[in-house]
Amino acid sequence: MQDNKKITKLSDLFKASGPVRWINAITLYRIIAFPVLIILIFTNRFDIFKWMLIISFFTDAVDGILARKFNVNSVLGAKLDSIGDDLTILAGVIGLGVAKLDFLKEHWIIFAIPLSLFFIQMAMAFKRYGKMSSYHTYLAKAAAILQGFFMCSMFLFASPAYGLFYATAIVTTMELIEEIIIVLVLKEWKTNVHGLYWAMKEKSGANN
Repeated sequence: MQDNKKITKLSDLFKASGPVRWINAITLYRIIAFPVLIILIFTNRFDIFKWMLIISFFTDAVDGILARKFNVNSVLGAKLDSIGDDLTILAGVIGLGVAKLDFLKEHWIIFAIPLSLFFIQMAMAFKRYGKMSSYHTYLAKAAAILQGFFMCSMFLFASPAYGLFYATAIVTTMELIEEIIIVLVLKEWKTNVHGLYWAMKEKSGANN
């Protein structure tokens, strides 16, 4: 079986097996969809935007399930997945800023805390690794699910789901704090780190 981890750039996908190609294509959809989502926001087409946003979040769940089913685990896929996730969340936040500005103003501190932590984590990763991290921790996966449900609920329903909103903010904040610590723990760029416990365990094993 081909070593999927050797797939580091788009041209490598042409040499890859079928599952590797189309699973990465699903991931790539989120990146391609981002500029379309932005156009829909600023043309006030939230009737289309909300469904495209739902599809983007749905592909995040689908490509993860398929990747595990077909044992697809590549450097390129991890990078594309992280970029696609961040762009989808960014589109959702921009959409909230345009369509739900009052909600954003009322709860700006709750949005500002994880957003600040995200930029801190990204800056630390670039300084240490020269690129964005792509850990895909368990907490990150939980946060992504909550973020997807919350963002989509804001455009589907008239009233905010406050319980979901606070849960999303708490888990996202915890996840980003964990990733900041992992950047400090791991000296080399690595993908698919389940969490801080596993990062500490790996560091301990490397030191022995």
